[in-house]
Amino acid sequence: MDIALPYTIENKAGEKLTFTKITVKDGEEYLEAENEVQPGVGPPMHVHYKQDECLTVVSGKMGYQELGSKPGFAGPGESLLFKAGTPHKFWNAGTDVLYCKGYITPPDNVVYYLSEVYKSLNENGGRPGMYDSAFLLNRYKTEFGMLEIPWFAQKILFPIVLFFGNLTGRHKKFADAPPPLYHQ
Repeated sequence: MDIALPYTIENKAGEKLTFTKITVKDGEEYLEAENEVQPGVGPPMHVHYKQDECLTVVSGKMGYQELGSKPGFAGPGESLLFKAGTPHKFWNAGTDVLYCKGYITPPDNVVYYLSEVYKSLNENGGRPGMYDSAFLLNRYKTEFGMLEIPWFAQKILFPIVLFFGNLTGRHKKFADAPPPLYHQ
């Protein structure tokens, strides 16, 4: 996805994410970002299979959890690194807006993927649409996973939704979708 940085996406649930710039360190690309998260809000349990994600709290209180671990909390100046393949979630655990800075490395398709997820959240009353979820999670299944979507929905319902959605032309809205970067 060729976009000019900075590039901001927001969802109606209370998350604002600004991709600020790409830097290169030791031959690795880092997509730097800033986010604002409203109290009680944050992404569900998810995984970046090929990317490290680092968040540093600027202000506010962040709750976080890796799959199978107890929740933890971070305050201003504290950083969290979620290594590639580590299922995790985070949320605003305070009463004020949570501000963080961070990065994802390598950037891969994260800007496109999250832009489409946020767009679908906004179009469907705060939850991604079924076809949108099925398309994005199928196309980018080697890059991203959403662990809070039940297995039955992902393995049984999503293929059916994709089949009928593709028959009716719903896939056309994703005509500019970049190809997955890793073989499936």
